[in-house]
Amino acid sequence: MYDGIIFDIDGTIWDATGTVEDAWNDAFSDLGYERRTTADELKTLFGLPMNEIFRSLIPGATDEEISAFDKVCTKHEFEYLEKRGGAVYPGMKETIEKLSENHTIAIVSNCQSGYIELVMRVTGIEQYIKDHLCPGDSGLLKADNIRIIADRLHMMNPVYVGDIAKDEIAARQAGCAFIHAAFGFGEGINPDYTINSFSELLDIPEI
Repeated sequence: MYDGIIFDIDGTIWDATGTVEDAWNDAFSDLGYERRTTADELKTLFGLPMNEIFRSLIPGATDEEISAFDKVCTKHEFEYLEKRGGAVYPGMKETIEKLSENHTIAIVSNCQSGYIELVMRVTGIEQYIKDHLCPGDSGLLKADNIRIIADRLHMMNPVYVGDIAKDEIAARQAGCAFIHAAFGFGEGINPDYTINSFSELLDIPEI
């Protein structure tokens, strides 16, 4: 049985790409870039570390330019998400509440510092999440952060729930089982289980 469940955010808990599209395009405008992005493009990039996303969006940018975009982008993104949130997947909050009765619940995402806290607050799941970690806080990527959280919470048999192949690779590197959220942004490789809606987590035998 899985004693701990660690969740990804984007493409797993919610889809915020529509809101982020507007926020990041405002950041492009503020800094004088003609470049614009779309929700569909962001879906192909989310899950990567933030600096890799920015470099994909602004090829050839210097470290200083990436840092400046990061600051302006994060400011707009957090402001927009506080007001508008993202599209929460049906049954997410109710399922996490139910799972928290018998499992330790955590979040690990390749995001900037403060994003996980914002998501928990906006979606109302703060009380069910025992711990969280991201590269913005630790300086480490997803596999290491999953392992740190699992160890910190004394999870003996943890499972990671994510929506893209890179999530599965990170989970395997961290020594975790993997559940693919097929309703998200990408494909799995060889997941232990696949769910087509959030509430299907409650039907998995090992949960």
